[in-house]
Amino acid sequence: MSAILKAINIQMRRNINALSCLWRLPQRTISCTSQKRAEEGDHGATVLGKRWKDTAETVVIGGGCVGVSLAYHLAKAGMKDVVLLEKSELTAGSTWHAAGLTTYYHPGINLKKIHYYSIKLYEKLEEETGQAVGFHQPGSVRIASTPARVDEMKYQMTRTHWHPTAQFLIGPEKIHELFPLLNMNKVLAGLYNPGDGHIDPYSLTMALAAGARMYGAQIYNPAPVAALTPTSDGKWDVQTPHGTIRANRIVNATGFWAREVGKMIGFEHPTIPVHHQYVVTATVPEVKALKTELPVIRDLEGSYYLRQERDGLLFGPYEKEDKMVLQDSWVRDGVPPGFGKELFESDLDRIMEHVEFAMEMVPVLKNADIINIVSGPITYTPDLLPMVGPHQGVRNYWTAIGFGYGVIHAGGMGKFLSDWIMNGEPPFDLIECDPNRYSTWTTVPYMCAKARESYGFNNVVGYPKEERFAGRPTHRVSGVYDLLKSKASMGFHAGWEQPHWFYKPGDDMGYKPSFRRTNWFEPVGRECKLVMEKVGVIDLTPFGKFMVKGKDSVKLLDRLFANVIPKVGLTNISHMLTPTGRVYAEVTITQLAPGEFLLITGSGSELHDLRWIEGEAAEGGYDVDITNVTEDIGVLGVAGPNSRKVLQKLTDEDMSDAVFKFLHCKSIKVAGVPLRAIRISYTGELGWELYMDMKDMAAVYQAVMEAGQGEGIDNFGTYAMASLRLEKGFRGWGAEMNCDTNPLEAGLDYFIKLNKPADFIGKKALQEIKANGLKRKLAYLIMDTEDIDPEGNETIWHKGKVVGNTTSGAYSYTTQQSLAFGYLPVELASVGQKVEVELLGRKYTAMVVQEPLVLTEPTRTRLQKKAKRTS
Repeated sequence: MSAILKAINIQMRRNINALSCLWRLPQRTISCTSQKRAEEGDHGATVLGKRWKDTAETVVIGGGCVGVSLAYHLAKAGMKDVVLLEKSELTAGSTWHAAGLTTYYHPGINLKKIHYYSIKLYEKLEEETGQAVGFHQPGSVRIASTPARVDEMKYQMTRTHWHPTAQFLIGPEKIHELFPLLNMNKVLAGLYNPGDGHIDPYSLTMALAAGARMYGAQIYNPAPVAALTPTSDGKWDVQTPHGTIRANRIVNATGFWAREVGKMIGFEHPTIPVHHQYVVTATVPEVKALKTELPVIRDLEGSYYLRQERDGLLFGPYEKEDKMVLQDSWVRDGVPPGFGKELFESDLDRIMEHVEFAMEMVPVLKNADIINIVSGPITYTPDLLPMVGPHQGVRNYWTAIGFGYGVIHAGGMGKFLSDWIMNGEPPFDLIECDPNRYSTWTTVPYMCAKARESYGFNNVVGYPKEERFAGRPTHRVSGVYDLLKSKASMGFHAGWEQPHWFYKPGDDMGYKPSFRRTNWFEPVGRECKLVMEKVGVIDLTPFGKFMVKGKDSVKLLDRLFANVIPKVGLTNISHMLTPTGRVYAEVTITQLAPGEFLLITGSGSELHDLRWIEGEAAEGGYDVDITNVTEDIGVLGVAGPNSRKVLQKLTDEDMSDAVFKFLHCKSIKVAGVPLRAIRISYTGELGWELYMDMKDMAAVYQAVMEAGQGEGIDNFGTYAMASLRLEKGFRGWGAEMNCDTNPLEAGLDYFIKLNKPADFIGKKALQEIKANGLKRKLAYLIMDTEDIDPEGNETIWHKGKVVGNTTSGAYSYTTQQSLAFGYLPVELASVGQKVEVELLGRKYTAMVVQEPLVLTEPTRTRLQKKAKRTS
């Protein structure tokens, strides 16, 4: 450490010692009114100075900025009985000590909408409520000082142009103009968001609370929740020291107390507090001399943010995994009962590396005096995203927890949840924040490992196809994992390990991310050729798998799905729609026996879909039994023109096309193991999905591989499957279809039976959409690129204007060109239309073509037979 740094370290420690008894931030006024009311209330018909409500439509638990925002939005939307319960004081927890940063930026496509709404709300909140919020909007700049970081910014810009957020890629000259105190030696570029800034979290929460009361919500504090008891009709008894409230629904918005509240009803929510530190300086003469406020900067290589605080600076780092601190004792033993507006003891040694980076980038910091160091708990989930929405496994229990960035998320998430609660469906797709993405595989050791990784990953380069390896594998490994783990680059899917691509001698092995084609590109082409010409085997175990049976099973599924229900022994692809006709899920349904169904969905939507199915069954009073068998059943896919020959060697069942037809299911034995085989075309090449007990999976796999030696059999992974499905024009849930799209614009007409007798969810809305005509359509695009391919969510341009966005993309190894799906206005979606797709800052000419690019195997076979007959 330099002499200057040693001197600063000594000065910082002196300042810490001088402030050791000050465990509260300066300029934060804490009201004692609520405590006085609690002491003076009569605890009868009125408590806490107001009338106690015995019933409520919604009870929000937690008085931080997120919980108060939800109460505000629900009341403003017209809900009459909204109650918020806060255990001590509003803002107690992570809110009161937050640095208050606000930014339009987020790499998530729809999370940008959350940020956008929050900022627009905060801009007008003082006018609406009469409460000052201390909102500063000097803008922000994310600094790029490496070529990879510049690529990342170009990558993010391609995903921004079709959003309303103002965002610009700027050069060093503009950066220095905005922040003249920067050392520009290493600065290559910056991502600039005008309108970004910071807000006082305490004032923001008080303004939202004022708005909530103004629209009729009741806020009780101190009112800790002592117990939560579900009733037989799906409601909740919320017990407090002041009385019990019967609520139609409850929302857990309790920040780092989320685990305690969850445990009241049997959930172990995967949230953990992280020690986050930031430093506040005294007046810096160079800052005071400026005529305009400095923008917030984020030095991504130095892993810190820095903003102006009055005439000084506020600096907050994100330490590496080996230095950052988890408050894991709270996970083991619970949050100390009296903890609220306290702080942790700071530790300068942990952040000195970041201090050095900051002083190099902003040299005026070298002479700045430190007046405060704040170290407080901020809640993290394993992937750093919050858990927002209704929870699977119990009725009418919602969460709004796990916010690492609660201030910027509060406004938008309050509106998002309010709309969902009021309208019965989410206003847009935000499955990445679904609380049901976690389950029993999210153990405490896993959670701690991922929180460490995620904290350090705050500012790492965000590559496409990103993999993070801490805490892996979980207990979710398939029966062939041990056989494959050394042969493949593994991906992580809802707790499962699944091969992305396989190694061969001479391959450049390992995970090597890039914004361009990287080490997996050639091997994936090899695997695509394998499936097209011979036979490949893939581990599909991560599929979500449910058994539905009972007297009302057909009736329930007919209500849930827009397709007809398959007969016994048959399979089809069906879609669950929202009431407004958007695609909630895509599911493969097989009727195994009369009234007994196997439902298969994607790994990422397992509990997301199960919650929807269980909710409709409960609300409708259907007599059914629904069982999640995801972890009990292993799945192997066997695909390609030689797949029938391979399986025929292992079973006495006739596997011929004439007997075992497409979309049929049969119980068979393979190498003596009983299993269910479904004839399906998930890659566009005819094949089978084999469902078996997990314990039998390794034996079946080895038998299949041995039987296929003469047929050229080998393994393939999910990257090849993605390329093959795009070549064949197969839509993917979460890409071409989700809660942002309706099935007609997605080109799913074949699967939607508007004339079926059952009144399925979304039917009426879809009929209206069809009658009114579509405004946009899913188009199939080809383009010639260089060393880069579309991934999805890139901006589509036409004549200098943004006209749409891609949904997914890949390289077609069969036709040797890039291809993508994308949404375009109907008038631009015709075959032959030329547009431009933006990739890493460059616009590539693309053309709408007739899909599919490559015919499926059944179609090719049929055309070949027809040609023979006519020749």
